Amino acid sequence: MVNRDQLASALDHQLRASRFKDYTINGLQVQGRESITRLMTGVTASLALLDEAVAWQADAVLVHHGYFWKNEPVALTGMKYRRIKTLLDHDINLLAYHLPLDAHVELGNNAELARRLGWKVEGCLDGELGEGLLWSGRLPESQSIQTLAASVGAVLARAPTVIEATSVASIERIAWCTGGAQDMITQAFDAGAQAFVSGEISERTTHLAREMGIHYLAAGHHATERYGVQALGEWLADEYGLTHRFVDIDNPA
Repeated sequence: MVNRDQLASALDHQLRASRFKDYTINGLQVQGRESITRLMTGVTASLALLDEAVAWQADAVLVHHGYFWKNEPVALTGMKYRRIKTLLDHDINLLAYHLPLDAHVELGNNAELARRLGWKVEGCLDGELGEGLLWSGRLPESQSIQTLAASVGAVLARAPTVIEATSVASIERIAWCTGGAQDMITQAFDAGAQAFVSGEISERTTHLAREMGIHYLAAGHHATERYGVQALGEWLADEYGLTHRFVDIDNPA
């Protein structure tokens, strides 16, 4: 068991949340009961996840995508009302960490994606490792785009969308950023990456990849960001003796 404010403080410190200029509030977003024993984690604080938390009698929900995004309407109506009401009616805490969870050098989304796929991390292309979002490294061995795509698909249980660069026969150097980071492809190419992996793809991404000569894999926003919040939840469970459960709400995006 851990006090709510102690838990939030530990997360803020571990993720160095105050160092990030983000599009949302990182930390405790909705206050619930003071004592936390049962922690549920998930990618996004959807109503489906909250319903699971209520059924499981969670004391707190920890997610990557929470609420209160920049420029969103502030009124608590409709969908937003139903989500907040569910938390308040059942006295459940909601904690959310966006960019700090992407960037964390050990527990973050980028770190976990690399670990699960066996990529060797060499650095970060847009800041210090642990603060920047665009990571770079090497594959365990030189491989074709087909082999890389099959590996990503097997680990994430989702076949990636692949844009092939016909001028690149084999891949050694790779860059990646989980989530919606398709426009970092130019920076990845300029740094010498032969393949770039992210979550989403835009119409323009296809042409950029083909014309620059860099393979692009859109592996799913949700799929690439499943693992940081799981690692963070497991860390909290070990630190404070919490019962932790990760719930994966299906999302093909």
